[in-house]
Parts: sequence; C-alpha cells; structure tokens
Amino acid sequence: MTAAALTAVERPAHRDPGVLRWLGAYTASATGDMVYHLALSWAAVQGGTPAQAGLVLALSAVARALLMLVGGVVADRFGPRLIVMSSDAVRCVVILGLAALLALSTPGLWVLAAVALVFGAVDALFMPAVGALPPRITTSGQLARVQGMRGLAHRVSVLAGAPLGGLAVALGGPAAAFGAAGLLFAFSLPLLLALRIAPLPSDEGARERTTALRDLTDGLRYIRRHRVLGPLMIVVALSDLGFVGPLNVGLALLCEQRGWGAAGIGWILAGLGTGAGAASLLLTVRGRVPRAGRVLSWTIALGAGSIAALAYVPGLPTAVAAAVTVGLLAGLSGALCGALTQTACDPAYLGRVTSVSTFFSLGVAPLSFPLTGAAVGLWGPAPVFTASAAVCALGGLYGLSVKSLRLAELPR
Repeated sequence: MTAAALTAVERPAHRDPGVLRWLGAYTASATGDMVYHLALSWAAVQGGTPAQAGLVLALSAVARALLMLVGGVVADRFGPRLIVMSSDAVRCVVILGLAALLALSTPGLWVLAAVALVFGAVDALFMPAVGALPPRITTSGQLARVQGMRGLAHRVSVLAGAPLGGLAVALGGPAAAFGAAGLLFAFSLPLLLALRIAPLPSDEGARERTTALRDLTDGLRYIRRHRVLGPLMIVVALSDLGFVGPLNVGLALLCEQRGWGAAGIGWILAGLGTGAGAASLLLTVRGRVPRAGRVLSWTIALGAGSIAALAYVPGLPTAVAAAVTVGLLAGLSGALCGALTQTACDPAYLGRVTSVSTFFSLGVAPLSFPLTGAAVGLWGPAPVFTASAAVCALGGLYGLSVKSLRLAELPR
C-alpha cells in the first residue's frame, strides 16, 4: 500500500490534508466559475442585444455538450490531476487576458463569444477529470464523505461567487470581475501542485497506444455491461430529465403566474440550496449511508413527488418548504450517485463513466428547457410539473426494479 493510501486509512476525509487541498482547489475553481459566468452575462448584455447575449452564453453549453465524452477519454488517458490543473491554468490565462483587454479597449462581442467557446471546451475536460480525482486521494470508504464535502464546497461557491462577482462589476466593471475570476483559478493551482497521488495499477494499461474513438467505445461498452453502472446511468438520465426543466425554466414561470415575482424565485432557490446543503452536511458527518442503492432510488422517487407539489401548494411559504425537501432529497441522491459511481467503477474507466453521467446532466437534460417553457405557456405549470415529476419518479422506480443497483452498497 502506498504512503498516500496509508494516510487516507489513518484519517477520515475531513482530516486528510490531501483531501482538504483538493477541496480548497475545487472551491476556488468553482467560485471563479461563478464569478466568470456573472461577468460574462453582464458584459454580453452590455455589448449586444438580448438575443446576441443569449447566443454568447449558449456557446459554452454547446461546446461542453459536444466535447464532454471526449473529456472523459482524455481524463482516463492522461490522469485526472493533470487535466484539472491544465484546465484551471488555461482558464486563468484566458480570463486574465480578457480582463486586461477589457481594461484597455472595447472589444467586439466576438471576443466574448470566443472566450465562451474556450470555457465550454475546457469545462468538457475539467468536469470528468474532477469527478475521477477523489478515488486517487482517499480510500473507497471515504468517498461518500468526500461527495458530501464537495457538495458543501459547491454551496459555498454559489453563496460567495454571486455577491463577489456583483461587487467586482459594481466597483470596476466586467474587467474587474474577470480579473477576480482569474485570480481564483490561479489560487487553485498551487493546491493542486501540492496534491500527492499515487498511480493506480490500471494506469499503465490506460496508456497503451489506442485511438480516442476506441477508448470511447470501450468505455461505453464497459458501462453497458456493468451490473451497477449501466442501470445507474439510466437512473441519472431519467431523474435529470425530469428535474432540471421545472427547476430552471418552469420555476420562473410558476412564480410569475402566482404573483410571487423575483423575490419568490429567490426564496425558493434559497430553499433548494438549504436542502442540498443539509444533505451534503449529513454525508460529511456520517461518511456512509447503508443500503445506498435502495436509498438512492427512494430519494429520487420521493423527490419527484416534492417537485410536483411545487405547482400545487397554495402559498410561497409552503413552496419554500417543498423546495427544501426537493433540495434535501436531490442533494442526497446526487451525492450517492457520485459515490456509487466512484466505488463501483474500475478507476481506468472512471473519467469516461463520469463524462457519460455529466453529459446527461449538462448536455441532454437542458434540451428540455424550450419544451418546458412552451408547455407551461400552453397548459400551465401544474400538468408540466406533474409530467416532469413522473419522468423523475420513473428513474427512481427503475432503480428499485434492478436488483444489482437496489442492493448496491458503499464500502465500509
């Protein structure tokens, strides 16, 4: 056993210096990403029409979706730490360069579009790699706790990134906000450099001379044949498809129809964040959830009921309470999905498996946004939220119906 593994055995994840370095780097990077997106939105709106601004923001999502599966191949071939470090370094250089350009001149909207494309491509590399890194820095028994810690870090980045970006824009315009984002990406680099991970036994096989297409098809074949991962990817696809539409486009339309306004959206989103944060804290403290496969499936099914309830509750306080429940159950199921993926998967395939689940979340599920908006306009929020919740519940029920996933356990 390596020295890094021995250290991970001696300490729980929240006391392991290696895990804490990774967590600090992830928090800085995620906060920088929040600041960057706020600055990009503001700069695009100021520099063009609303339609042009929307196009600029969409470019990142398109590039990310198209390249996500390739990102998993790259993470498995070259190692996740190298890809995470390279991604943050590229983002740091590009974003600081943009900040300097904005401070000295007024570039056209095409510059923002080019940066959005670069960030989308880099995200496609970063996301599978960051998901494949935890098994390299801790033991399998600590992975559920690491997922909880990552969830808490994400909450911190959301709470800190938006006001930090807004303050930077208010004080110095988009150039200052982009500069702040670049510094946050830079802060992650020394933490990642100090991270010590040992190569896994399967790493040598991952370096054999094969084509990227062969690596990708091997990864997809591995998922299809795996008794846990294959069904789990179907659960992820169905739950995300039913989850993201109502809680993005549908939520704004619901609040507008009920007369709750922007403040209502804020309160409901705060409820979602509070529930998700509580789920992350629970996993961080407990470190392991018994009967993980069964709990995962039930939380998805029950969370679907809470999503439907949002469209039927009589007032804003009840909607906020329902949102807390949605956040709690969705946060718990999401963390368990990540922990089961990392513990069940052969490390040589983990980047590719992570890229598939992320592709469903960030590539396929957002395609439901226009459909959700049009459906709410035609029939109102209640039937649309109910139909979306049914799709989400189908994912949970499918998980319960597959014995290998239902009986899946996290390591002790």
